Amino acid sequence: MILFRHTTPTLLFTILFAAFGAQAALKSDNFVLLDHNGSAQELYYHGDASAIVLISQISDCEAVEASIPDYRQLKSDYADKNIRFFMINSIDSRATIAAKAAEWGLDIPVLHDDVQIIGQSLQITASNEVLVIDPKNWQIVYRGAVKSDALRATMDTLIAGDTAAYQQTAHNGCAVSYNENDVASYAEEIVPILEQNCMACHIEGGIAPWAMSEYRMVLGFAPMMREVIRVKRMPPWHADPEIGHWKNSAAMSNEDTKTLVNWLEAGAPRGEGPDPLLNPRPIKEQWPLGEPDLILTVPSFDVPATGVVEYQFPVVDNPLDRDVWVEAATVLPGNTKVVHHVLMGSAEQKPKQDDREGVFQNYIMGYAPGNESAHMPEGTGVFVPVGGVYQLQLHYTPIGIAATDETKVGLYFADEAPDNFLRQQVVLNPRIKIPPNTEAHEESAYFEFWGDATIHSLVPHSHYRGKSSTFELQYPDGTLETVLSVPNYDFNWQRTYSFVEPKKVPKGTRIIHKTVYDNSTKNPANPAPDEEVTWGLQSHEEMLYGSVSYSWDAETSAAPIHSNQTSDVAQFIGFMDKDMSGKAEKEELPKRMQENLPWYKWIFVDQNFDGGLDVAEMEALFDR
Repeated sequence: MILFRHTTPTLLFTILFAAFGAQAALKSDNFVLLDHNGSAQELYYHGDASAIVLISQISDCEAVEASIPDYRQLKSDYADKNIRFFMINSIDSRATIAAKAAEWGLDIPVLHDDVQIIGQSLQITASNEVLVIDPKNWQIVYRGAVKSDALRATMDTLIAGDTAAYQQTAHNGCAVSYNENDVASYAEEIVPILEQNCMACHIEGGIAPWAMSEYRMVLGFAPMMREVIRVKRMPPWHADPEIGHWKNSAAMSNEDTKTLVNWLEAGAPRGEGPDPLLNPRPIKEQWPLGEPDLILTVPSFDVPATGVVEYQFPVVDNPLDRDVWVEAATVLPGNTKVVHHVLMGSAEQKPKQDDREGVFQNYIMGYAPGNESAHMPEGTGVFVPVGGVYQLQLHYTPIGIAATDETKVGLYFADEAPDNFLRQQVVLNPRIKIPPNTEAHEESAYFEFWGDATIHSLVPHSHYRGKSSTFELQYPDGTLETVLSVPNYDFNWQRTYSFVEPKKVPKGTRIIHKTVYDNSTKNPANPAPDEEVTWGLQSHEEMLYGSVSYSWDAETSAAPIHSNQTSDVAQFIGFMDKDMSGKAEKEELPKRMQENLPWYKWIFVDQNFDGGLDVAEMEALFDR
């Protein structure tokens, strides 16, 4: 049923009472929506609550605004009763919602139902309606007005741990209309959506666990498809759509999402005519970028059936007799089921056994599912001199049966030197400490650019407890700009987010990387919620790790200016400087450094006597 958005309260009261008078209780399936602050909110995450109160909202509805004091009073009266309060808006833009939330002084997350599939599935047809959901069975047990004895009686019943009978009361509000269309044609509309958004992985031999090989396969997995779309697990693209513009985005459009979900909810009808998924398809190329200029074969590795496999750091001799500029690369795992990720770079000589970070000194690319190939930004490349070796870091995950992997790397070379070097920096914090049984713990670090630079891409990385990540730019004048937000981080997918328009930053700009971790029992992937978690390579440990690809504006391929030492020192200060003052104060340094710098030595290294060490002072200390 579609109602006009604006209706007089008296008329709408009558319509709503007639429409809902005989309505039965409804189960709410799980969903994930971003709220007006850009945070991801998952319904079933709140299964430990006594009740969930969901309020439908429209920003310019007078009835909603008039009821704000009642909502605020309800929330206050139940402040210590383990009730979770949310609003949901299926009409307005997030900017409008956020502005109105600030104007009204809301302390309730307003969920932005931008695709409209959640509000529609909850059968919300008007604003100012309160829904009470019982987390024991996810049934909607109340629907109606905020000022109602029935509402409070329902909430009291759930707080007592009892089962509440469904109750419904009339309410006034503004109508919510949905952009409804006829159920889409499978052959003409649904298959093209699947081909564009799903079938890079869901094909025979793809990395997905099942292939969309024919209609019957899609029909069999239809309930799962609906679920993973509603909780934003698929398609696997997790950037906030309202922050930044990205190349090769895997996000499905709102229009396609609604068309597909509506078709799934209609029973995934087959329709007439032949099944397009049965048409012969081109065999997937082994090398998606074409035949490489150089193929490196990594020494094979036997992965045991169970246990924890230490990271492997194989090297492959550089077989070429000339310098090259790498402009693209592809990693082909020999066994995609056991290869979690691959990092690779080059070095002028074989590293020592304990030099695990050498791969980052001349970094080329990283592989993870969804990130199989890399193109260097236009006008840049990675220079690999003659001789030396290629270094790799491989993370293997046992799958219950013994397996062997022989990964290959394809490199593509530029015909001539590009304008500039592509550089890579990791914003990290090896000093992280995540308390046990904590739902949201934040850690951060920064890197300060010591020259004008252009940022090309960003990669946030954490492990099982990673919940969300952001990258912010803090400009020399103190202005902050969020350039990437991943509010619903998924460890299973390691995406590279490449700017459509590279980001120019002046000297002195900091790029700040933050990650929020969920080290609680509510995180189903958490291996040990009762333990304090620190930095480590293995997935049961954690990382604050943000990769930044950039180029120096003053650098050219013919005149390099980059200094690995300066970058390493800037990285070091970026995680030592807890208060982000721009310097590492003595008490922020590791204990061993503090012990080696008594006051009579400190006065010589703190050359400007400001109580801390900046990049230049730290470099001078390391050069001593």
